[in-house]
Amino acid sequence: MTTVFHLKFNIAVIKMRKILIIIGFLLIMSLTGCASLTSLMRPTVQVNNNAGVAPLLPYSGLKSRIAVADFDVKVAKATGEMGSSLREMLVTVLVNSNRFSVVEREALSTVTQEQKLDASGAVQLGSGLEKEKIKIADLIITAAVTEFEPEASGGAAGMGGGGSVGSGTLGGLLGSAVNKAHMVLDIRIIDVVTSEVLSTMRIQGQASDVSSGFMANFFGGCGLGGGLSAYANTPMEKAIRVCIIEAVRYVSQATPVNYYKY
Repeated sequence: MTTVFHLKFNIAVIKMRKILIIIGFLLIMSLTGCASLTSLMRPTVQVNNNAGVAPLLPYSGLKSRIAVADFDVKVAKATGEMGSSLREMLVTVLVNSNRFSVVEREALSTVTQEQKLDASGAVQLGSGLEKEKIKIADLIITAAVTEFEPEASGGAAGMGGGGSVGSGTLGGLLGSAVNKAHMVLDIRIIDVVTSEVLSTMRIQGQASDVSSGFMANFFGGCGLGGGLSAYANTPMEKAIRVCIIEAVRYVSQATPVNYYKY
């Protein structure tokens, strides 16, 4: 009788161990599944603090004549004012690259008014106004802001997800969360005469820190204007600047050689 009891007891223990093993396996699979799902839901832009570090090579050759259209802001977290500031930054870096002669379309009405004054004789001689035709751009650069995330969370170990996961016990198991910022611009290079889109690219800037000393030469002391000033000295400022630098790099490389003629 005792032997039978021990046999049944051992069988029960073995079954219990199997159940515990299965439960443990399911728990591990559940945690892994949560991490995988979080990874899939995470923005496709990956943190890369080295993007934009490499400067453009010095250039002193012929330039391409371009115009930069108003930015098309397509995300709720960015405003039209931010789009205007981003455009100004892009124009600044394009000029500083020494590869482009940028025709300022926004100042065209003022130039036209001055030319009308000159033609009417209302302007005194010796004023310094030159009777020169308005220069026309060969290419137009358009840009759409398609992603703007000042604080997009991501796990340091590649498994973390949202803030609630990173801040609790589960976050400790999966890896602590870090804040990263990113912005995406869809850039197009368009021929003015034919309206043909010569090239298009999705440019992304991202950062999880605020160091940005390497960008000083590109911007010539240009700060964040308009609504962007709220992001000064944050990872978003670096993400914005990286994105602009990479946009200029792309335009420089994608512009056909025959457009460099001035």
